[in-house]
Amino acid sequence: MELSIGTRAIRMKNDPATEQALIERCRRQDGEAFSKIVDAYQNRVYGFVKRMVPNAEEASDIAQEVFIRAYQSFGRFDARSSLRTWLFRIAYNLCVDRSRRYKRGLDETSIDVMGEDDAAFEVPDSRWDPQALMLDDELRAVVERGLEEMSDKLRTVLLLHDKEDFAYEEIAQTLSLPIGTVKSRLFLARAHLQKVVGVYLEGGVAR
Repeated sequence: MELSIGTRAIRMKNDPATEQALIERCRRQDGEAFSKIVDAYQNRVYGFVKRMVPNAEEASDIAQEVFIRAYQSFGRFDARSSLRTWLFRIAYNLCVDRSRRYKRGLDETSIDVMGEDDAAFEVPDSRWDPQALMLDDELRAVVERGLEEMSDKLRTVLLLHDKEDFAYEEIAQTLSLPIGTVKSRLFLARAHLQKVVGVYLEGGVAR
């Protein structure tokens, strides 16, 4: 199956009944219904994968694989999670599989020693948004480098929360994590990005 990851995004209406009807049709291998789902989510899925996998061609291949696997697996989709959560879980798992072949990232020992009580880690709601901050090209490159230096665990939570507007509960469901772990990873991801940008603004080099 060949899918086109283009630049045109179509947002599916926030209508659970409509989405459920499309899911039921996809379970019957309805290509037209599946095309509507691809149109609604392909650019968002590709955008997420592209930041997890910097190589554009490889990211495009993975994004296509997300929808191929979804199409093949609709019969097992029980709809206990949202369609969006399910698709991003598939995308995340494919990115993790890729990362295991190309190991890189920050040491996350600090995460392991943090508590996973939901109330133990409150994250200030200051979303990372380079467009809103009107970053120039050089500073945007610094931010992108900071993202690339993060482990997949940190980068995934940051992207899902700050770029895809996933709530903590959705991220926890997507990644099969306690909410406390989601908050701690988000805190660490933002802290790392702030450090990288701070060092740049001071004219230094992040270590």
